[in-house]
Amino acid sequence: MPRLFIAIDIPHAIKEDLSQLTGEVPGARWVPPDQNHLTLRFIGDVDPPVSAALKKVLASLSFLPFPLELRGVGHFPPGRRPPRVLWVGIVETPQLFQLQLNVELAVQEAGIPPEERPFSAHLTLARLKESHGSAVSRFEQQHRELSYPPFQVAQVILFSSVLTPQGAIHRKELVVPAAAP
Repeated sequence: MPRLFIAIDIPHAIKEDLSQLTGEVPGARWVPPDQNHLTLRFIGDVDPPVSAALKKVLASLSFLPFPLELRGVGHFPPGRRPPRVLWVGIVETPQLFQLQLNVELAVQEAGIPPEERPFSAHLTLARLKESHGSAVSRFEQQHRELSYPPFQVAQVILFSSVLTPQGAIHRKELVVPAAAP
């Protein structure tokens, strides 16, 4: 069964720049640069008929290109609990939230249950197994002004992901281009 998610890919230059941040937090498992993306909807393992239905409804998804901007860093979970994920923030726009809502509706139309958690626009940089609160605080302080010029979201991608001992391998299953403006 394929493990699926729907995402916006990030320009190669930004991925390369973000890869320079690795190593600043001890014990962090950094996301490989080629796997940096903005997940619009994680789906998980699905049967082939559901995957086919999902591809069909996603192929009819319509949206106009829009700018997306990465800015700032932070961690999950918020508050006083030990940090588990380091992230880069996404400037939230009405176009992004409308696209995510349309993706969610398409996923449900394909017979997949609704997502229970609210959408949180972010780009995962690293996962933490142990609490490194002081290192995370230093990282966030050092990179609080992190910002990239906006880039155009011109497509949405349905990815499959295979977990291996060396890490996840992502493959594009379907590319849905934005409509011409």
